Amino acid sequence: MQFLKSFAAGFASTLAFHQGLLWLLHRLGSSPRAPWNFAPVPPFGVPAVISLACFGGLWAIALAWLLQEARGSRYWLLWTLLGALGPSVVAWMLVMPVKGMAMAAGGDPKIMIGALLLNAAWGAGCALLLRLPPR
Repeated sequence: MQFLKSFAAGFASTLAFHQGLLWLLHRLGSSPRAPWNFAPVPPFGVPAVISLACFGGLWAIALAWLLQEARGSRYWLLWTLLGALGPSVVAWMLVMPVKGMAMAAGGDPKIMIGALLLNAAWGAGCALLLRLPPR
């Protein structure tokens, strides 16, 4: 049951916190990428934002398992830091080259800092959603 709760938190955090911050950055002119992208992505043609949210759910399962003993301020700090670093580093070093892009966005600080901020928001959002009392 914890896997399902973690996946749901990661999925929802992607849609609300990650994409919410992307919306704000886009509105401020700090990001050319628009949030909640519904363009289909291969190989199954699902909307990009749904694919991203599914990966957010998988990341949340991994981090929830890794951080299951964290308490207090350590809990919030680790979710935010590992949420920022884990997905960002994997995107820079694995996903970007697989998609034919330069590793680590060619060192573009705007893209790298943007990724860290968006994924930190996702991590903090997961931490919050996992701490909400059950209904």
